[in-house]
Amino acid sequence: MKSRFATAALAIATITLGFTAGAHAAAPVGNAEAGAAKAAVCGACHGATGNSVNPEWPNLAGQHHEYIVEQLTALKAGIRIAPVMYPMAVGLSEQDMADLAAHFEKQTLVGLEASGDDWKAGEKLYRGGDASRGIPACAACHGPEGRGNGPARWPQVRAQQGAYVTAQLQHYAAKSRYQAGKGVPAGAELMYDIAKRLSDDDIKALTAYLQGLR
Repeated sequence: MKSRFATAALAIATITLGFTAGAHAAAPVGNAEAGAAKAAVCGACHGATGNSVNPEWPNLAGQHHEYIVEQLTALKAGIRIAPVMYPMAVGLSEQDMADLAAHFEKQTLVGLEASGDDWKAGEKLYRGGDASRGIPACAACHGPEGRGNGPARWPQVRAQQGAYVTAQLQHYAAKSRYQAGKGVPAGAELMYDIAKRLSDDDIKALTAYLQGLR
């Protein structure tokens, strides 16, 4: 079992290094002020400050700009499957994406509260994983406080909308978050492998915990 965790750790390190080394040197620098003006339409779903009032749409406040740009790029290219977001992303230029990302990264995440008693099991799984089922700790990539890692494109997951987290973990488990064979972002395969080992109760517990994680 230790070897499986060692393999997972090596995969995480390799993917992280790959992202850092493969960063696009000519990528535009985002302007948060310009992004604020462009974000008006985004506020309808994600909230004016990136704190969504709809549990089905993610909070973007405080999210790493590298991750936002990566996901908008995947959405525009049709790599990430999201029918509602595709028409919103398809008209964005690289500069638009960089500006929006810079704006949302500067916003303050308000967050929610952990729900019920399920969060206790969620905390245990998030911080320690489950060696008996080959599930590594979520904190290994997303950090002990759920802040993620910008350069590695590991997203911030703290204080995230519960229904959104549930849906995304289900998409990962079903390998339906991205179009197969179309340049799936590095790390997705690792998430596919982890998510398929999660039970419905695991997902419920993680969702409850992440809502209140600060």
